[in-house]
Amino acid sequence: MNANKIIDVNNLTREIKHLGLLARASTLDLSLSSINVRQTAIKNAADELLRSKNEIQAANNRDVSAAHTNSLSSAMLDRLALDNKRIDSMITGLNEVAKLEDPVGNILGEWTRPNGLRIQKVSVPIGVIGIIYESRPNVTSDAAGLCLMSGNAAILRCGSESLHTSIVIAACLRSGIKSAGLPEDSIQLISTADRSAVGVLLSMDEDVDIIVPRGGRSLIERVKRESRIPVLSHLDGICHVYVQEAADLKKAAAVSFNAKMRRTGICGATETLLIDRAALDMLPDILSPLFSGNCEIRGDQEVCNLDKRVHKATELDWKTEYLDAIISVKVVSNINEAINHINTYGSHHTDAIITEDENIAAQFLAKVDSAIVVHNASTQFADGGEFGMGAEIGISNGKLHARGPVGVQQLTTYKYKVFGTGQVRP
Repeated sequence: MNANKIIDVNNLTREIKHLGLLARASTLDLSLSSINVRQTAIKNAADELLRSKNEIQAANNRDVSAAHTNSLSSAMLDRLALDNKRIDSMITGLNEVAKLEDPVGNILGEWTRPNGLRIQKVSVPIGVIGIIYESRPNVTSDAAGLCLMSGNAAILRCGSESLHTSIVIAACLRSGIKSAGLPEDSIQLISTADRSAVGVLLSMDEDVDIIVPRGGRSLIERVKRESRIPVLSHLDGICHVYVQEAADLKKAAAVSFNAKMRRTGICGATETLLIDRAALDMLPDILSPLFSGNCEIRGDQEVCNLDKRVHKATELDWKTEYLDAIISVKVVSNINEAINHINTYGSHHTDAIITEDENIAAQFLAKVDSAIVVHNASTQFADGGEFGMGAEIGISNGKLHARGPVGVQQLTTYKYKVFGTGQVRP
């Protein structure tokens, strides 16, 4: 099937399952490929993106125009839109992934039993990874590069709003892979806007080894509910910044503003600011840049009493991922109350403390039950690229297999190799 062709909805199930067969057939060659070949394939793919920048931009303009017509939210539009800087970032991301150490074939452990059996625990690719995502066309590039570097085939199901952009990006990736001598079918894009495609993919447990969903709560809940395949989920980013009484005001104001306003539509954006009652005199200086940035502030009664511009927060605000220029603010009595609030209302994604008290910081980092915990820095560092992973498929909120940024290391599993000299078990 032509990778650039929109899937025929009348043959949707058959065509998507055929993509699964093609992806599965490519896994042996991928798993046995050398690191040099995989690196070359990724670099070639980056070069193809560079050569196709105008085509990518034209396709994205088409998608963005349709998104405006369909009244997509500002957060979704921000995720969808590409410009030269974001396309360059995709290219840089691929080249950074190509520089990473080989995650495949590493001996993770080795020991010899009293009977002489020598056992090795060795990293291997997972196989075929199905990735379902909304809006962001850059995920097409990031996910494919990470899967390829870790020796996995990928079946990508982009959101309908980014379909035309993703088709062009996927074609570039496949071309780069083919030119390096690897099977181009190791990267598949389900090129349809039909929502039933997700259901078909989730049923393909014979050809897909793991599903990675990246999107809003409704998508994640659907995937968890319907999938016959293990799921590595990426859920809400209800992130917090906690300003403790020993905080440095300059750091607190700068970090709080960046954590909320750098990009409001990403999962690492802070949605709730907690502040110690003993540090309330800092709050006006912390809120001032947010007000200046046209951020709506919703606060508890104590915060409302400090500034008439603050809207009264409700219980729902503490559990809402705004993905917009809105932040909820709550006064807490101490670190224990802050930790309890985060563990109760947060999504176990990324949470930060601002304090100069190292002991208090250590308590926070130990007791907050989140994939990423941060001391004196913005929650928007919750990103595989910022972690030195080159790129990421997403941030896993769960605790099984992988947690936090999912990069090449997290896209491998392991096998045991056992070496004997004729031993038999008594």
